[in-house]
Amino acid sequence: MPKIEIKDPEKSASTGAYSAGVLADGWLYVSGQGPLDMKTGQVVEGDIKVQTRRVLENIKAILEAAGTDLRHVLKTTVFLKDMNEFGLMNEVYGEFFKEDPPARSTVEVARLPRDVRVEIEAIAWVPEASSPKKGETRCG
Repeated sequence: MPKIEIKDPEKSASTGAYSAGVLADGWLYVSGQGPLDMKTGQVVEGDIKVQTRRVLENIKAILEAAGTDLRHVLKTTVFLKDMNEFGLMNEVYGEFFKEDPPARSTVEVARLPRDVRVEIEAIAWVPEASSPKKGETRCG
């Protein structure tokens, strides 16, 4: 099955050997996103609300680069450093998914890369996805 690599158009710093997103057969798989400034590759400092907002903005940019948006997200997985911060994370999450929110799993983990407080991955539908050409990359 052909696949298209999706990149965040703002990303200029290397953050690892993975694709931000992969589009195949109309489905977009967004890798776990941390609260990084995509221009600098640095962690955005702040509380769980600040970090959750940055994570969701990063996911939104990847969705848009693939030709879709938050309305088409069907499933997310939220990884939290501290489940006691669930309520605060959920407040920000609700700002991004106001109507018909996606299915979601939330788990507490022992540690996240770069000691961030939150990471979120997503699966979305891309309504107008064209058949990719082998090795194609989209950057928005």
